[in-house]
Amino acid sequence: MKSLISLFLNFKRPEQTQEDSPMLLFVGLGNPGTQYENNRHNVGFMAVDAIAEHVGGVSFRSKFQGQYAEVIIDGQKVGILKPETFMNESGQSVGKAAKFYKLNPEQIVVFHDELDLEPGKVRLKDGGGHAGHNGLRSIEAHLGTKEYKRVRLGIGHPGDKKRVKTYVLNDFAKAEQPIFDTLTGAVAKNINYIVKGNESDFMSKVAAEVNIVRGETK
Repeated sequence: MKSLISLFLNFKRPEQTQEDSPMLLFVGLGNPGTQYENNRHNVGFMAVDAIAEHVGGVSFRSKFQGQYAEVIIDGQKVGILKPETFMNESGQSVGKAAKFYKLNPEQIVVFHDELDLEPGKVRLKDGGGHAGHNGLRSIEAHLGTKEYKRVRLGIGHPGDKKRVKTYVLNDFAKAEQPIFDTLTGAVAKNINYIVKGNESDFMSKVAAEVNIVRGETK
């Protein structure tokens, strides 16, 4: 019995290795809590939730000051992270995950709401500024670089800078909901193109599905 106790006390969990690390980290931005879950600002959360649902059998757990899960997409391990630090401190959570897994900035893909795109439009961007988005500002500060990928999910602009805060923290209008349901579903369905590095096909296929709902043919 004594020897068994000794073995237990001296047991060390294996250290995380690069082989255990995800190839990519998908980060959805939003605010935690039921009062925020349908806000325009939470479309990043909605997108990664749709990805998890599309893959199926995904269980999130508390890790890195957020909700974290790992999935296999197109044969590659991908981490999915939803920071629970609230939007303005998203970088705390992302920074912890990046440091733990020793990820390079180009392995991090952030899904976020974008005021400068029409509702339902999507653009994938490598690096660049935060354009006043506090979630991106925080990530840049904690990673020490701008060179991570962003999937910009258009929510449109209210037309007046003074109305932006209220606009992003309000739910989607009833008329908008079909567009955003289609957008997040299309992101999930075509996410393998991002994993394969085929970003142009990802954007074109998502756009094609959203355009059908809009009644557009282009």
